[in-house]
Amino acid sequence: MAIIDFQFLSKTLATTTSISIILPERDDWFQAHGNQTPYPTLYLLHGLSNNHSTYVRNTNIERYASEKGIAVVMPSFDHSFYSNMAYGHRYFDYFTKELLPLLPTLFPLAQEREKNFVAGHSMGGYGAFKMALSCPSHFAKAASMSGVMDIDYILHHPFDNFSVEAVTGGKTTLHGTPSDLYHLIRENKKNGVLLPELYQTCGTEDFLYEDNLAFRDFLKKENIHAKYVEAPGEHNFKFWDKSIENVLEWL
Repeated sequence: MAIIDFQFLSKTLATTTSISIILPERDDWFQAHGNQTPYPTLYLLHGLSNNHSTYVRNTNIERYASEKGIAVVMPSFDHSFYSNMAYGHRYFDYFTKELLPLLPTLFPLAQEREKNFVAGHSMGGYGAFKMALSCPSHFAKAASMSGVMDIDYILHHPFDNFSVEAVTGGKTTLHGTPSDLYHLIRENKKNGVLLPELYQTCGTEDFLYEDNLAFRDFLKKENIHAKYVEAPGEHNFKFWDKSIENVLEWL
């Protein structure tokens, strides 16, 4: 198992940024890149107060990935809510227009839709669904663990560690915009888009539990098939470590 701390100058962000990448070892490890079979790849997105190192430090993702033979890509997205920030960097463009096409040219990562997945917890759970629903031709499956399902939650609940206005630009609602998961579902459905398979999980003691129940019920109402799993648990890595193991089993 290789864990790579990859740092590069992003043209989109106009700054150097870091990505943690897990690559399982195999027999053709030392062959030329062009002769390797690319790995199925999971893009794993962090929460609000975290970064690219979060899952390596707080979960057993290295062992889980090794057992499944899957590559895991863990970028840093600051407090962006995976958006092009009103006052800050264009993190949505960074992920969709720079990282997704760039990384398979540097590492043995699969490019086929059926071998690309995205998941995350909390802010990253929201980000996973946002990226998958915004780029449904790229991802076959997406998983949210204790994710923010209604983006307007960030407008109505104060945060001590970042300015919501940096993301929203002072808007009073993000409903009906490309940042709204409900809107993305409706638009994709209206346009007959093949949606990724969705997996949603949340702890029953989590402060986002009711938010997740509402989105689960919305998907049912829209006849969108999704796997929903709940279990006792709070908004912490004790719950997410078990959840990411379950997500990899589902993948």
